[in-house]
Amino acid sequence: MPHPRASLPTRRGLLAMGGAIGIGAALAACGGGDKKSGSADGTAGAGTSGPWSFTDDRGRTAKTKSLPKNIVAYTGTAAALFDYGIQVKGVFGPTKTKDGKPDVQAGGLDIGKVEIIGNVYGEFSVEKYAALAPDVLITDMWQKDVLWYVPDNSKDKILELAPSVALWAADESMPAALQRRADLAKSLGADLDAKKVTDAKAAFEKASARLRAATKANPGIKVLLGSASPDLFYVSEAKRSCDTRYFQELGVRFVTPKVDSQGFFESLSWENVGKYPADLILMDNRTGTLQPADLGSKPTWAQLPAVKAQQIVPRLTEPIYSYARVAPIIDALARTIENAKKVA
Repeated sequence: MPHPRASLPTRRGLLAMGGAIGIGAALAACGGGDKKSGSADGTAGAGTSGPWSFTDDRGRTAKTKSLPKNIVAYTGTAAALFDYGIQVKGVFGPTKTKDGKPDVQAGGLDIGKVEIIGNVYGEFSVEKYAALAPDVLITDMWQKDVLWYVPDNSKDKILELAPSVALWAADESMPAALQRRADLAKSLGADLDAKKVTDAKAAFEKASARLRAATKANPGIKVLLGSASPDLFYVSEAKRSCDTRYFQELGVRFVTPKVDSQGFFESLSWENVGKYPADLILMDNRTGTLQPADLGSKPTWAQLPAVKAQQIVPRLTEPIYSYARVAPIIDALARTIENAKKVA
């Protein structure tokens, strides 16, 4: 899973799966567990004031006596729900930067109108969470039954306060990740037939077709998923992340690193950063990771063929799973592949 931008061992073990450019998206099976409970899509009570339930990707069914109003969610998931018209009361995860501006993972959220109960990995105020009288807690899942950005040391107290929903962000293709967030939004009252939603889905499908065509028209471009820290450079395995797995299905060729025991990425010293030749580098652009402009002191970085050719593209390693957010990402990647040159 991507390291959560902490300068701790968890960064080594989580964040670096990395390398998802603000480019990811799509449709195929990012779920796990029984999605049939309640209805064909695993939901019940959509758009009603009666009992609500939703079966998540752990196969667990969250239930409330009425449609949830006090929703608390991981920032990226909250941003996806917002794109479907669903408002949350509280968020946890990267929400605002040090200068008070919205984090890249906040999407269209008005961060001044939500209670931020944790802004960095390991930070989650149980007191603020309880004060919101939460109806449901929603987050991502990169490993089975591990709730993203819910700290282990307070997890039991947190999960006692409200039902929880966890949706896959790994090991399946992006279309399913998108569909599951849409299913969840529908269960919470969203209108998936609204023109804004159908137009976004059409744009996603158009962008996906463009990327498939681009990989056929410019074959052989080798892409590396990278994430930088002061001491290490992480090269990620594309098939683990929903977005890059989908890009692979559309024909993008990725570097395959020798991953560690968690299976998400390989950690390289800066002396060995050139281990994998690549024509194009997609760089993790999350707050807390080093960006190309920060790497002037790394001479080995400057010698990479993709760097010399200025074929470096920012990547949102944790995409916001709504059609409105992912369509531009795929379109941008398609344009990049169309114009990329073989330099490795």
